[in-house]
Order: sequence, then structure tokens, then C-alpha cells
Amino acid sequence: MSSASPYPILRLRPKEDRRLRAGHLWVYSNEIDVQKTPLTAVTPGSVCRMEDAQGKALGLAHVNPHTLLCARLLSRDPHVRIDEGFYRSRLQQALRMRERLFGAPFYRLVHGDGDGLPGLVIDRYEDHLVLQAGSLGMDHDLPLITAALQGLLRPAGILLKASGAARRLEGLEDRVEVLFGHIPERLEVWENDCLFQVDPRGGQKTGWFYDHRANRRRLRDFAQGRRVLDCFAYLGGFAIPLAKAGASAVTAVDSSAPALAILEENARRNEVEGLRSIHGDAMETLHNLRDRGEQFDLIVLDPPALIKSKKDFKEGSIAYRRFNDMAMRLLTPGGILFSASCSHHLSRETLLSQIAFAAQRGDYQIIGEGSQDMDHPVHPAVPESNYLKGFFIHRREELPEEAEKTA
Repeated sequence: MSSASPYPILRLRPKEDRRLRAGHLWVYSNEIDVQKTPLTAVTPGSVCRMEDAQGKALGLAHVNPHTLLCARLLSRDPHVRIDEGFYRSRLQQALRMRERLFGAPFYRLVHGDGDGLPGLVIDRYEDHLVLQAGSLGMDHDLPLITAALQGLLRPAGILLKASGAARRLEGLEDRVEVLFGHIPERLEVWENDCLFQVDPRGGQKTGWFYDHRANRRRLRDFAQGRRVLDCFAYLGGFAIPLAKAGASAVTAVDSSAPALAILEENARRNEVEGLRSIHGDAMETLHNLRDRGEQFDLIVLDPPALIKSKKDFKEGSIAYRRFNDMAMRLLTPGGILFSASCSHHLSRETLLSQIAFAAQRGDYQIIGEGSQDMDHPVHPAVPESNYLKGFFIHRREELPEEAEKTA
């Protein structure tokens, strides 16, 4: 322990400080000089002072000695204290930025690395907050975070909805529990002139996906008079605004019956009539729609992460190609396909190459790109925080003179 710091020290091996000095926040266990500062001596989930091989301070980090990604930098100032005041300051910074961007309190309040709080996600539903703690350190500091949120926002309730692969890698069990106040069975989201019901406990992630807000708004410009197919509809974040924007018909597909039940409820609440919901596997449904000869003028293809780890890359990237191929078979000339991926293991370039492969059978052009909305900030030195990518794809129409030449 340094005389200038209350925190134990972890020292990096020679030249292993380059990533941190370049701005990244992550440290891997094979970068630690375990002869001088053994990882086994560190209390899991605690804060350590990170130093380079010469003993120069690099900052303070949460540490999990049992994982490959063993440290996540919280501050480059080695003299701060990681206490309630630290979290209140970071949360206040995040809040001020969101309040400048959004007129209503429905947004992602904290986006992990992008907000200088690696491993922590907080979504705001007006007076209620839903948290995800994806690291052992953040899970350990939940009492400090909860207290800081209470002092800053005075919420009616704070729910911890912590599950998924990231927690399992950290050696953490899934947790769904109320940390403060009361959380109703349903929360509400006001987005793109629509009101949605959300299931914070049983729904996916924190219940809603704010990251596609801007992409949903942009797609409304194409909706008038169009037949719409939403392939992974969930609670209707795409389908319902498109219906309200003048789509002639909307078909919503999802494999979750509870999600479709809420979607149908959301349609009624927004006075959307004639929306057709299909409960079933997306790929199987796409095949069935093709076999029935159905076609659509606007298709939304936004699957859950098909590549959850590097070992899934080959199979997952082929799945993106197959989904895009099937969607393009159902797209009318002049139609628009919005194809997205939230897999951070899949690069923009790889997604584009799979779209290009699927597009070989027709005449398509990219007319725009989409990404995560501004309440999901990207850390400039942490490419992993930039996970969402999407393409607006137009199927070109064959002009009359071209048809005559090919006749």
C-alpha cells in the first residue's frame, strides 16, 4: 500500500501501461507484475491503485483477481476516494448531459465506460431507475451508488436487474431486487410521441432499449402508406411509431409471448389498430411469409446479439447474412430495410460485408447509417463501448426503359 494512497497497489509489467496511457480503461491479468504485486492478495471487488512498472501512478481501478479482464479504471487521479461523493459527482455529470439532450426523463442515465463508470448501466423511467451491475466492483459498490442516486434524483424506486454473461464471467449470480423504494409491475416510457408499458423485472435487459430511439424516429419518414414488417418486435418500439406515422399495415414478430402481449397492449394504448402480431421464431416466420408470397415495403431487422463471445463469431456472422438474405427476399422494389446489430464482437465492416453478400441477388444501395443514441456515449479509446450499428438499405426500382431492354 502506498503511503500516499489508502488503496493497495497493482503494478503493471514493463510496457504494459500503453493501453491505459492511450485512454483505455481495461487491464488484463497477464499485464500485472504478479511477482511484485500478486493478484491473489487483492480482495475481489475492491479498489486498487494502478501503477506502471516504474511505480508511477496510473489511477484507481475496480479489481477482480479471478477474471482475465481483472481491472477497470475508475479515475486517473490516484488521490480521489471512491466513495459516495465520487459516484454522486460522476452521476451528476451524466445527468447534466442527458438533461441538455432530452426534454423528458426517459433515457439511459449511465452507459458504463462511456460515462466513466465501467461495469455500470442505469436506465431512467421518470421517477424510477433500473440498474445493471456487470462487474464485481460495481456490484460491491451498489450501496454507495444507491445512496448517491437517492441524494441526486430522489427516485421513487431503484431496481437492480443484473443478469447475463458479463456477470457470470465476473463470478456473480443473477440478481433482481429492489434496492430502494417501490418498483411497480409496469413502468412507462414516453418515446417518439408514443407511450409504452415496460416490464422491468421480466423483460429483456433493463426492460427497454433506448439505444434505437433516433433510428426509430428516422424510420418514421419512410412509413406513410407502407406495409411494415418488424422481425424482432419486442414491445413495439419500432412497430408502433411506424403504425402511427401512417403505415398501411404492420406485422410484428417475436418469439416471446409475454413481450407480444405487452406490445398489443401498447398498440391499444396508442390507438393503433390493425397491427398483426406473430408469435414465433424469426427465421422460421420469414420463411413462412416468403412461402405465402407476402412482401413488405419497410422491414426492420434488429435481432438480439447473435455473437455473444468470440467463439460464436463464425456461426453468428453467418446468421446475420441469412437474416438479411431472407429479409431482402421479402422486400418490394423501392422498399427500405433497416438492418442492425448490437453484437460488439461484430464490426461495422463485417456486418456490411454480410449485407453485401446477401444483396448479390438484387439491386440495393445503402442510403444511411444508424448507431446508438446520444444517451449511450462512446468512450473514444474504448471501441467496445460503440456496439450498435445499422444500415438503411434501399432496394432500387427497375425503371420502365430498363425493363424494356431486358425483355
